[in-house]
Amino acid sequence: MDETIRDALRRSLGTPARRWLLVGTLVAGLLAAVASVAAATPADRTFAELSDTVQSLMSVATPLFGILLVRDLRRASVRVPVLPTVLAVVLPAVVVGVVGVLICAATLALTPADVADEPWRFAGTVAVGSVLVHIVAGLVGTGLGLLLRSVVVAFLATIVLPLGLFALLGAVDALRPTQPWLTPLGSVRNLLSGEMSALRWAQWLCVLLIWGVGLNAVGAAVLRRRDRPAGR
Repeated sequence: MDETIRDALRRSLGTPARRWLLVGTLVAGLLAAVASVAAATPADRTFAELSDTVQSLMSVATPLFGILLVRDLRRASVRVPVLPTVLAVVLPAVVVGVVGVLICAATLALTPADVADEPWRFAGTVAVGSVLVHIVAGLVGTGLGLLLRSVVVAFLATIVLPLGLFALLGAVDALRPTQPWLTPLGSVRNLLSGEMSALRWAQWLCVLLIWGVGLNAVGAAVLRRRDRPAGR
């Protein structure tokens, strides 16, 4: 199992295509940071506001790392445990999250324009939340990658399903309070605001269990059923 995990970690960023995906994601985050600081009013030039824009944008690409890892799993000549592949997506997720934090911090610190009165308020919580946002996004990628064979369809599903559920719940007044409990976007807004409470941490944990643990458990069960020899 240890060797399988090490192999999965190597594969997570071990091909030229995945390294270019990482570079492209980070460049997009840098451009978004510069553009956001230039366009924002001084009151909105804070680490939290900047992180909300930059980390949310980069999190769109993070699930693709998980989907590609699952594609490796499907192509393996021998049956490989699912868990190491799921865990391996944490590596690129943490890299994107941490570098995103550095991009936001550097952009805000170096901007020549006026900034808010408390630009670094909740900076520590936002930094931690940024990494957690990408970890959940990566796990959504592995989960949908296990459920859907096509890389393209799985990637589109990582966008359509969470956003669709968020919009659906938001369209009904009685269901709107469930958004942060049931959708990644609802918890992302909380994490990147930095204003976390015990209730909001519980909401994030619920989202992690649904979209991170539950989705991958269902995906692993479906994959095992597909791979089971006929008649068993």
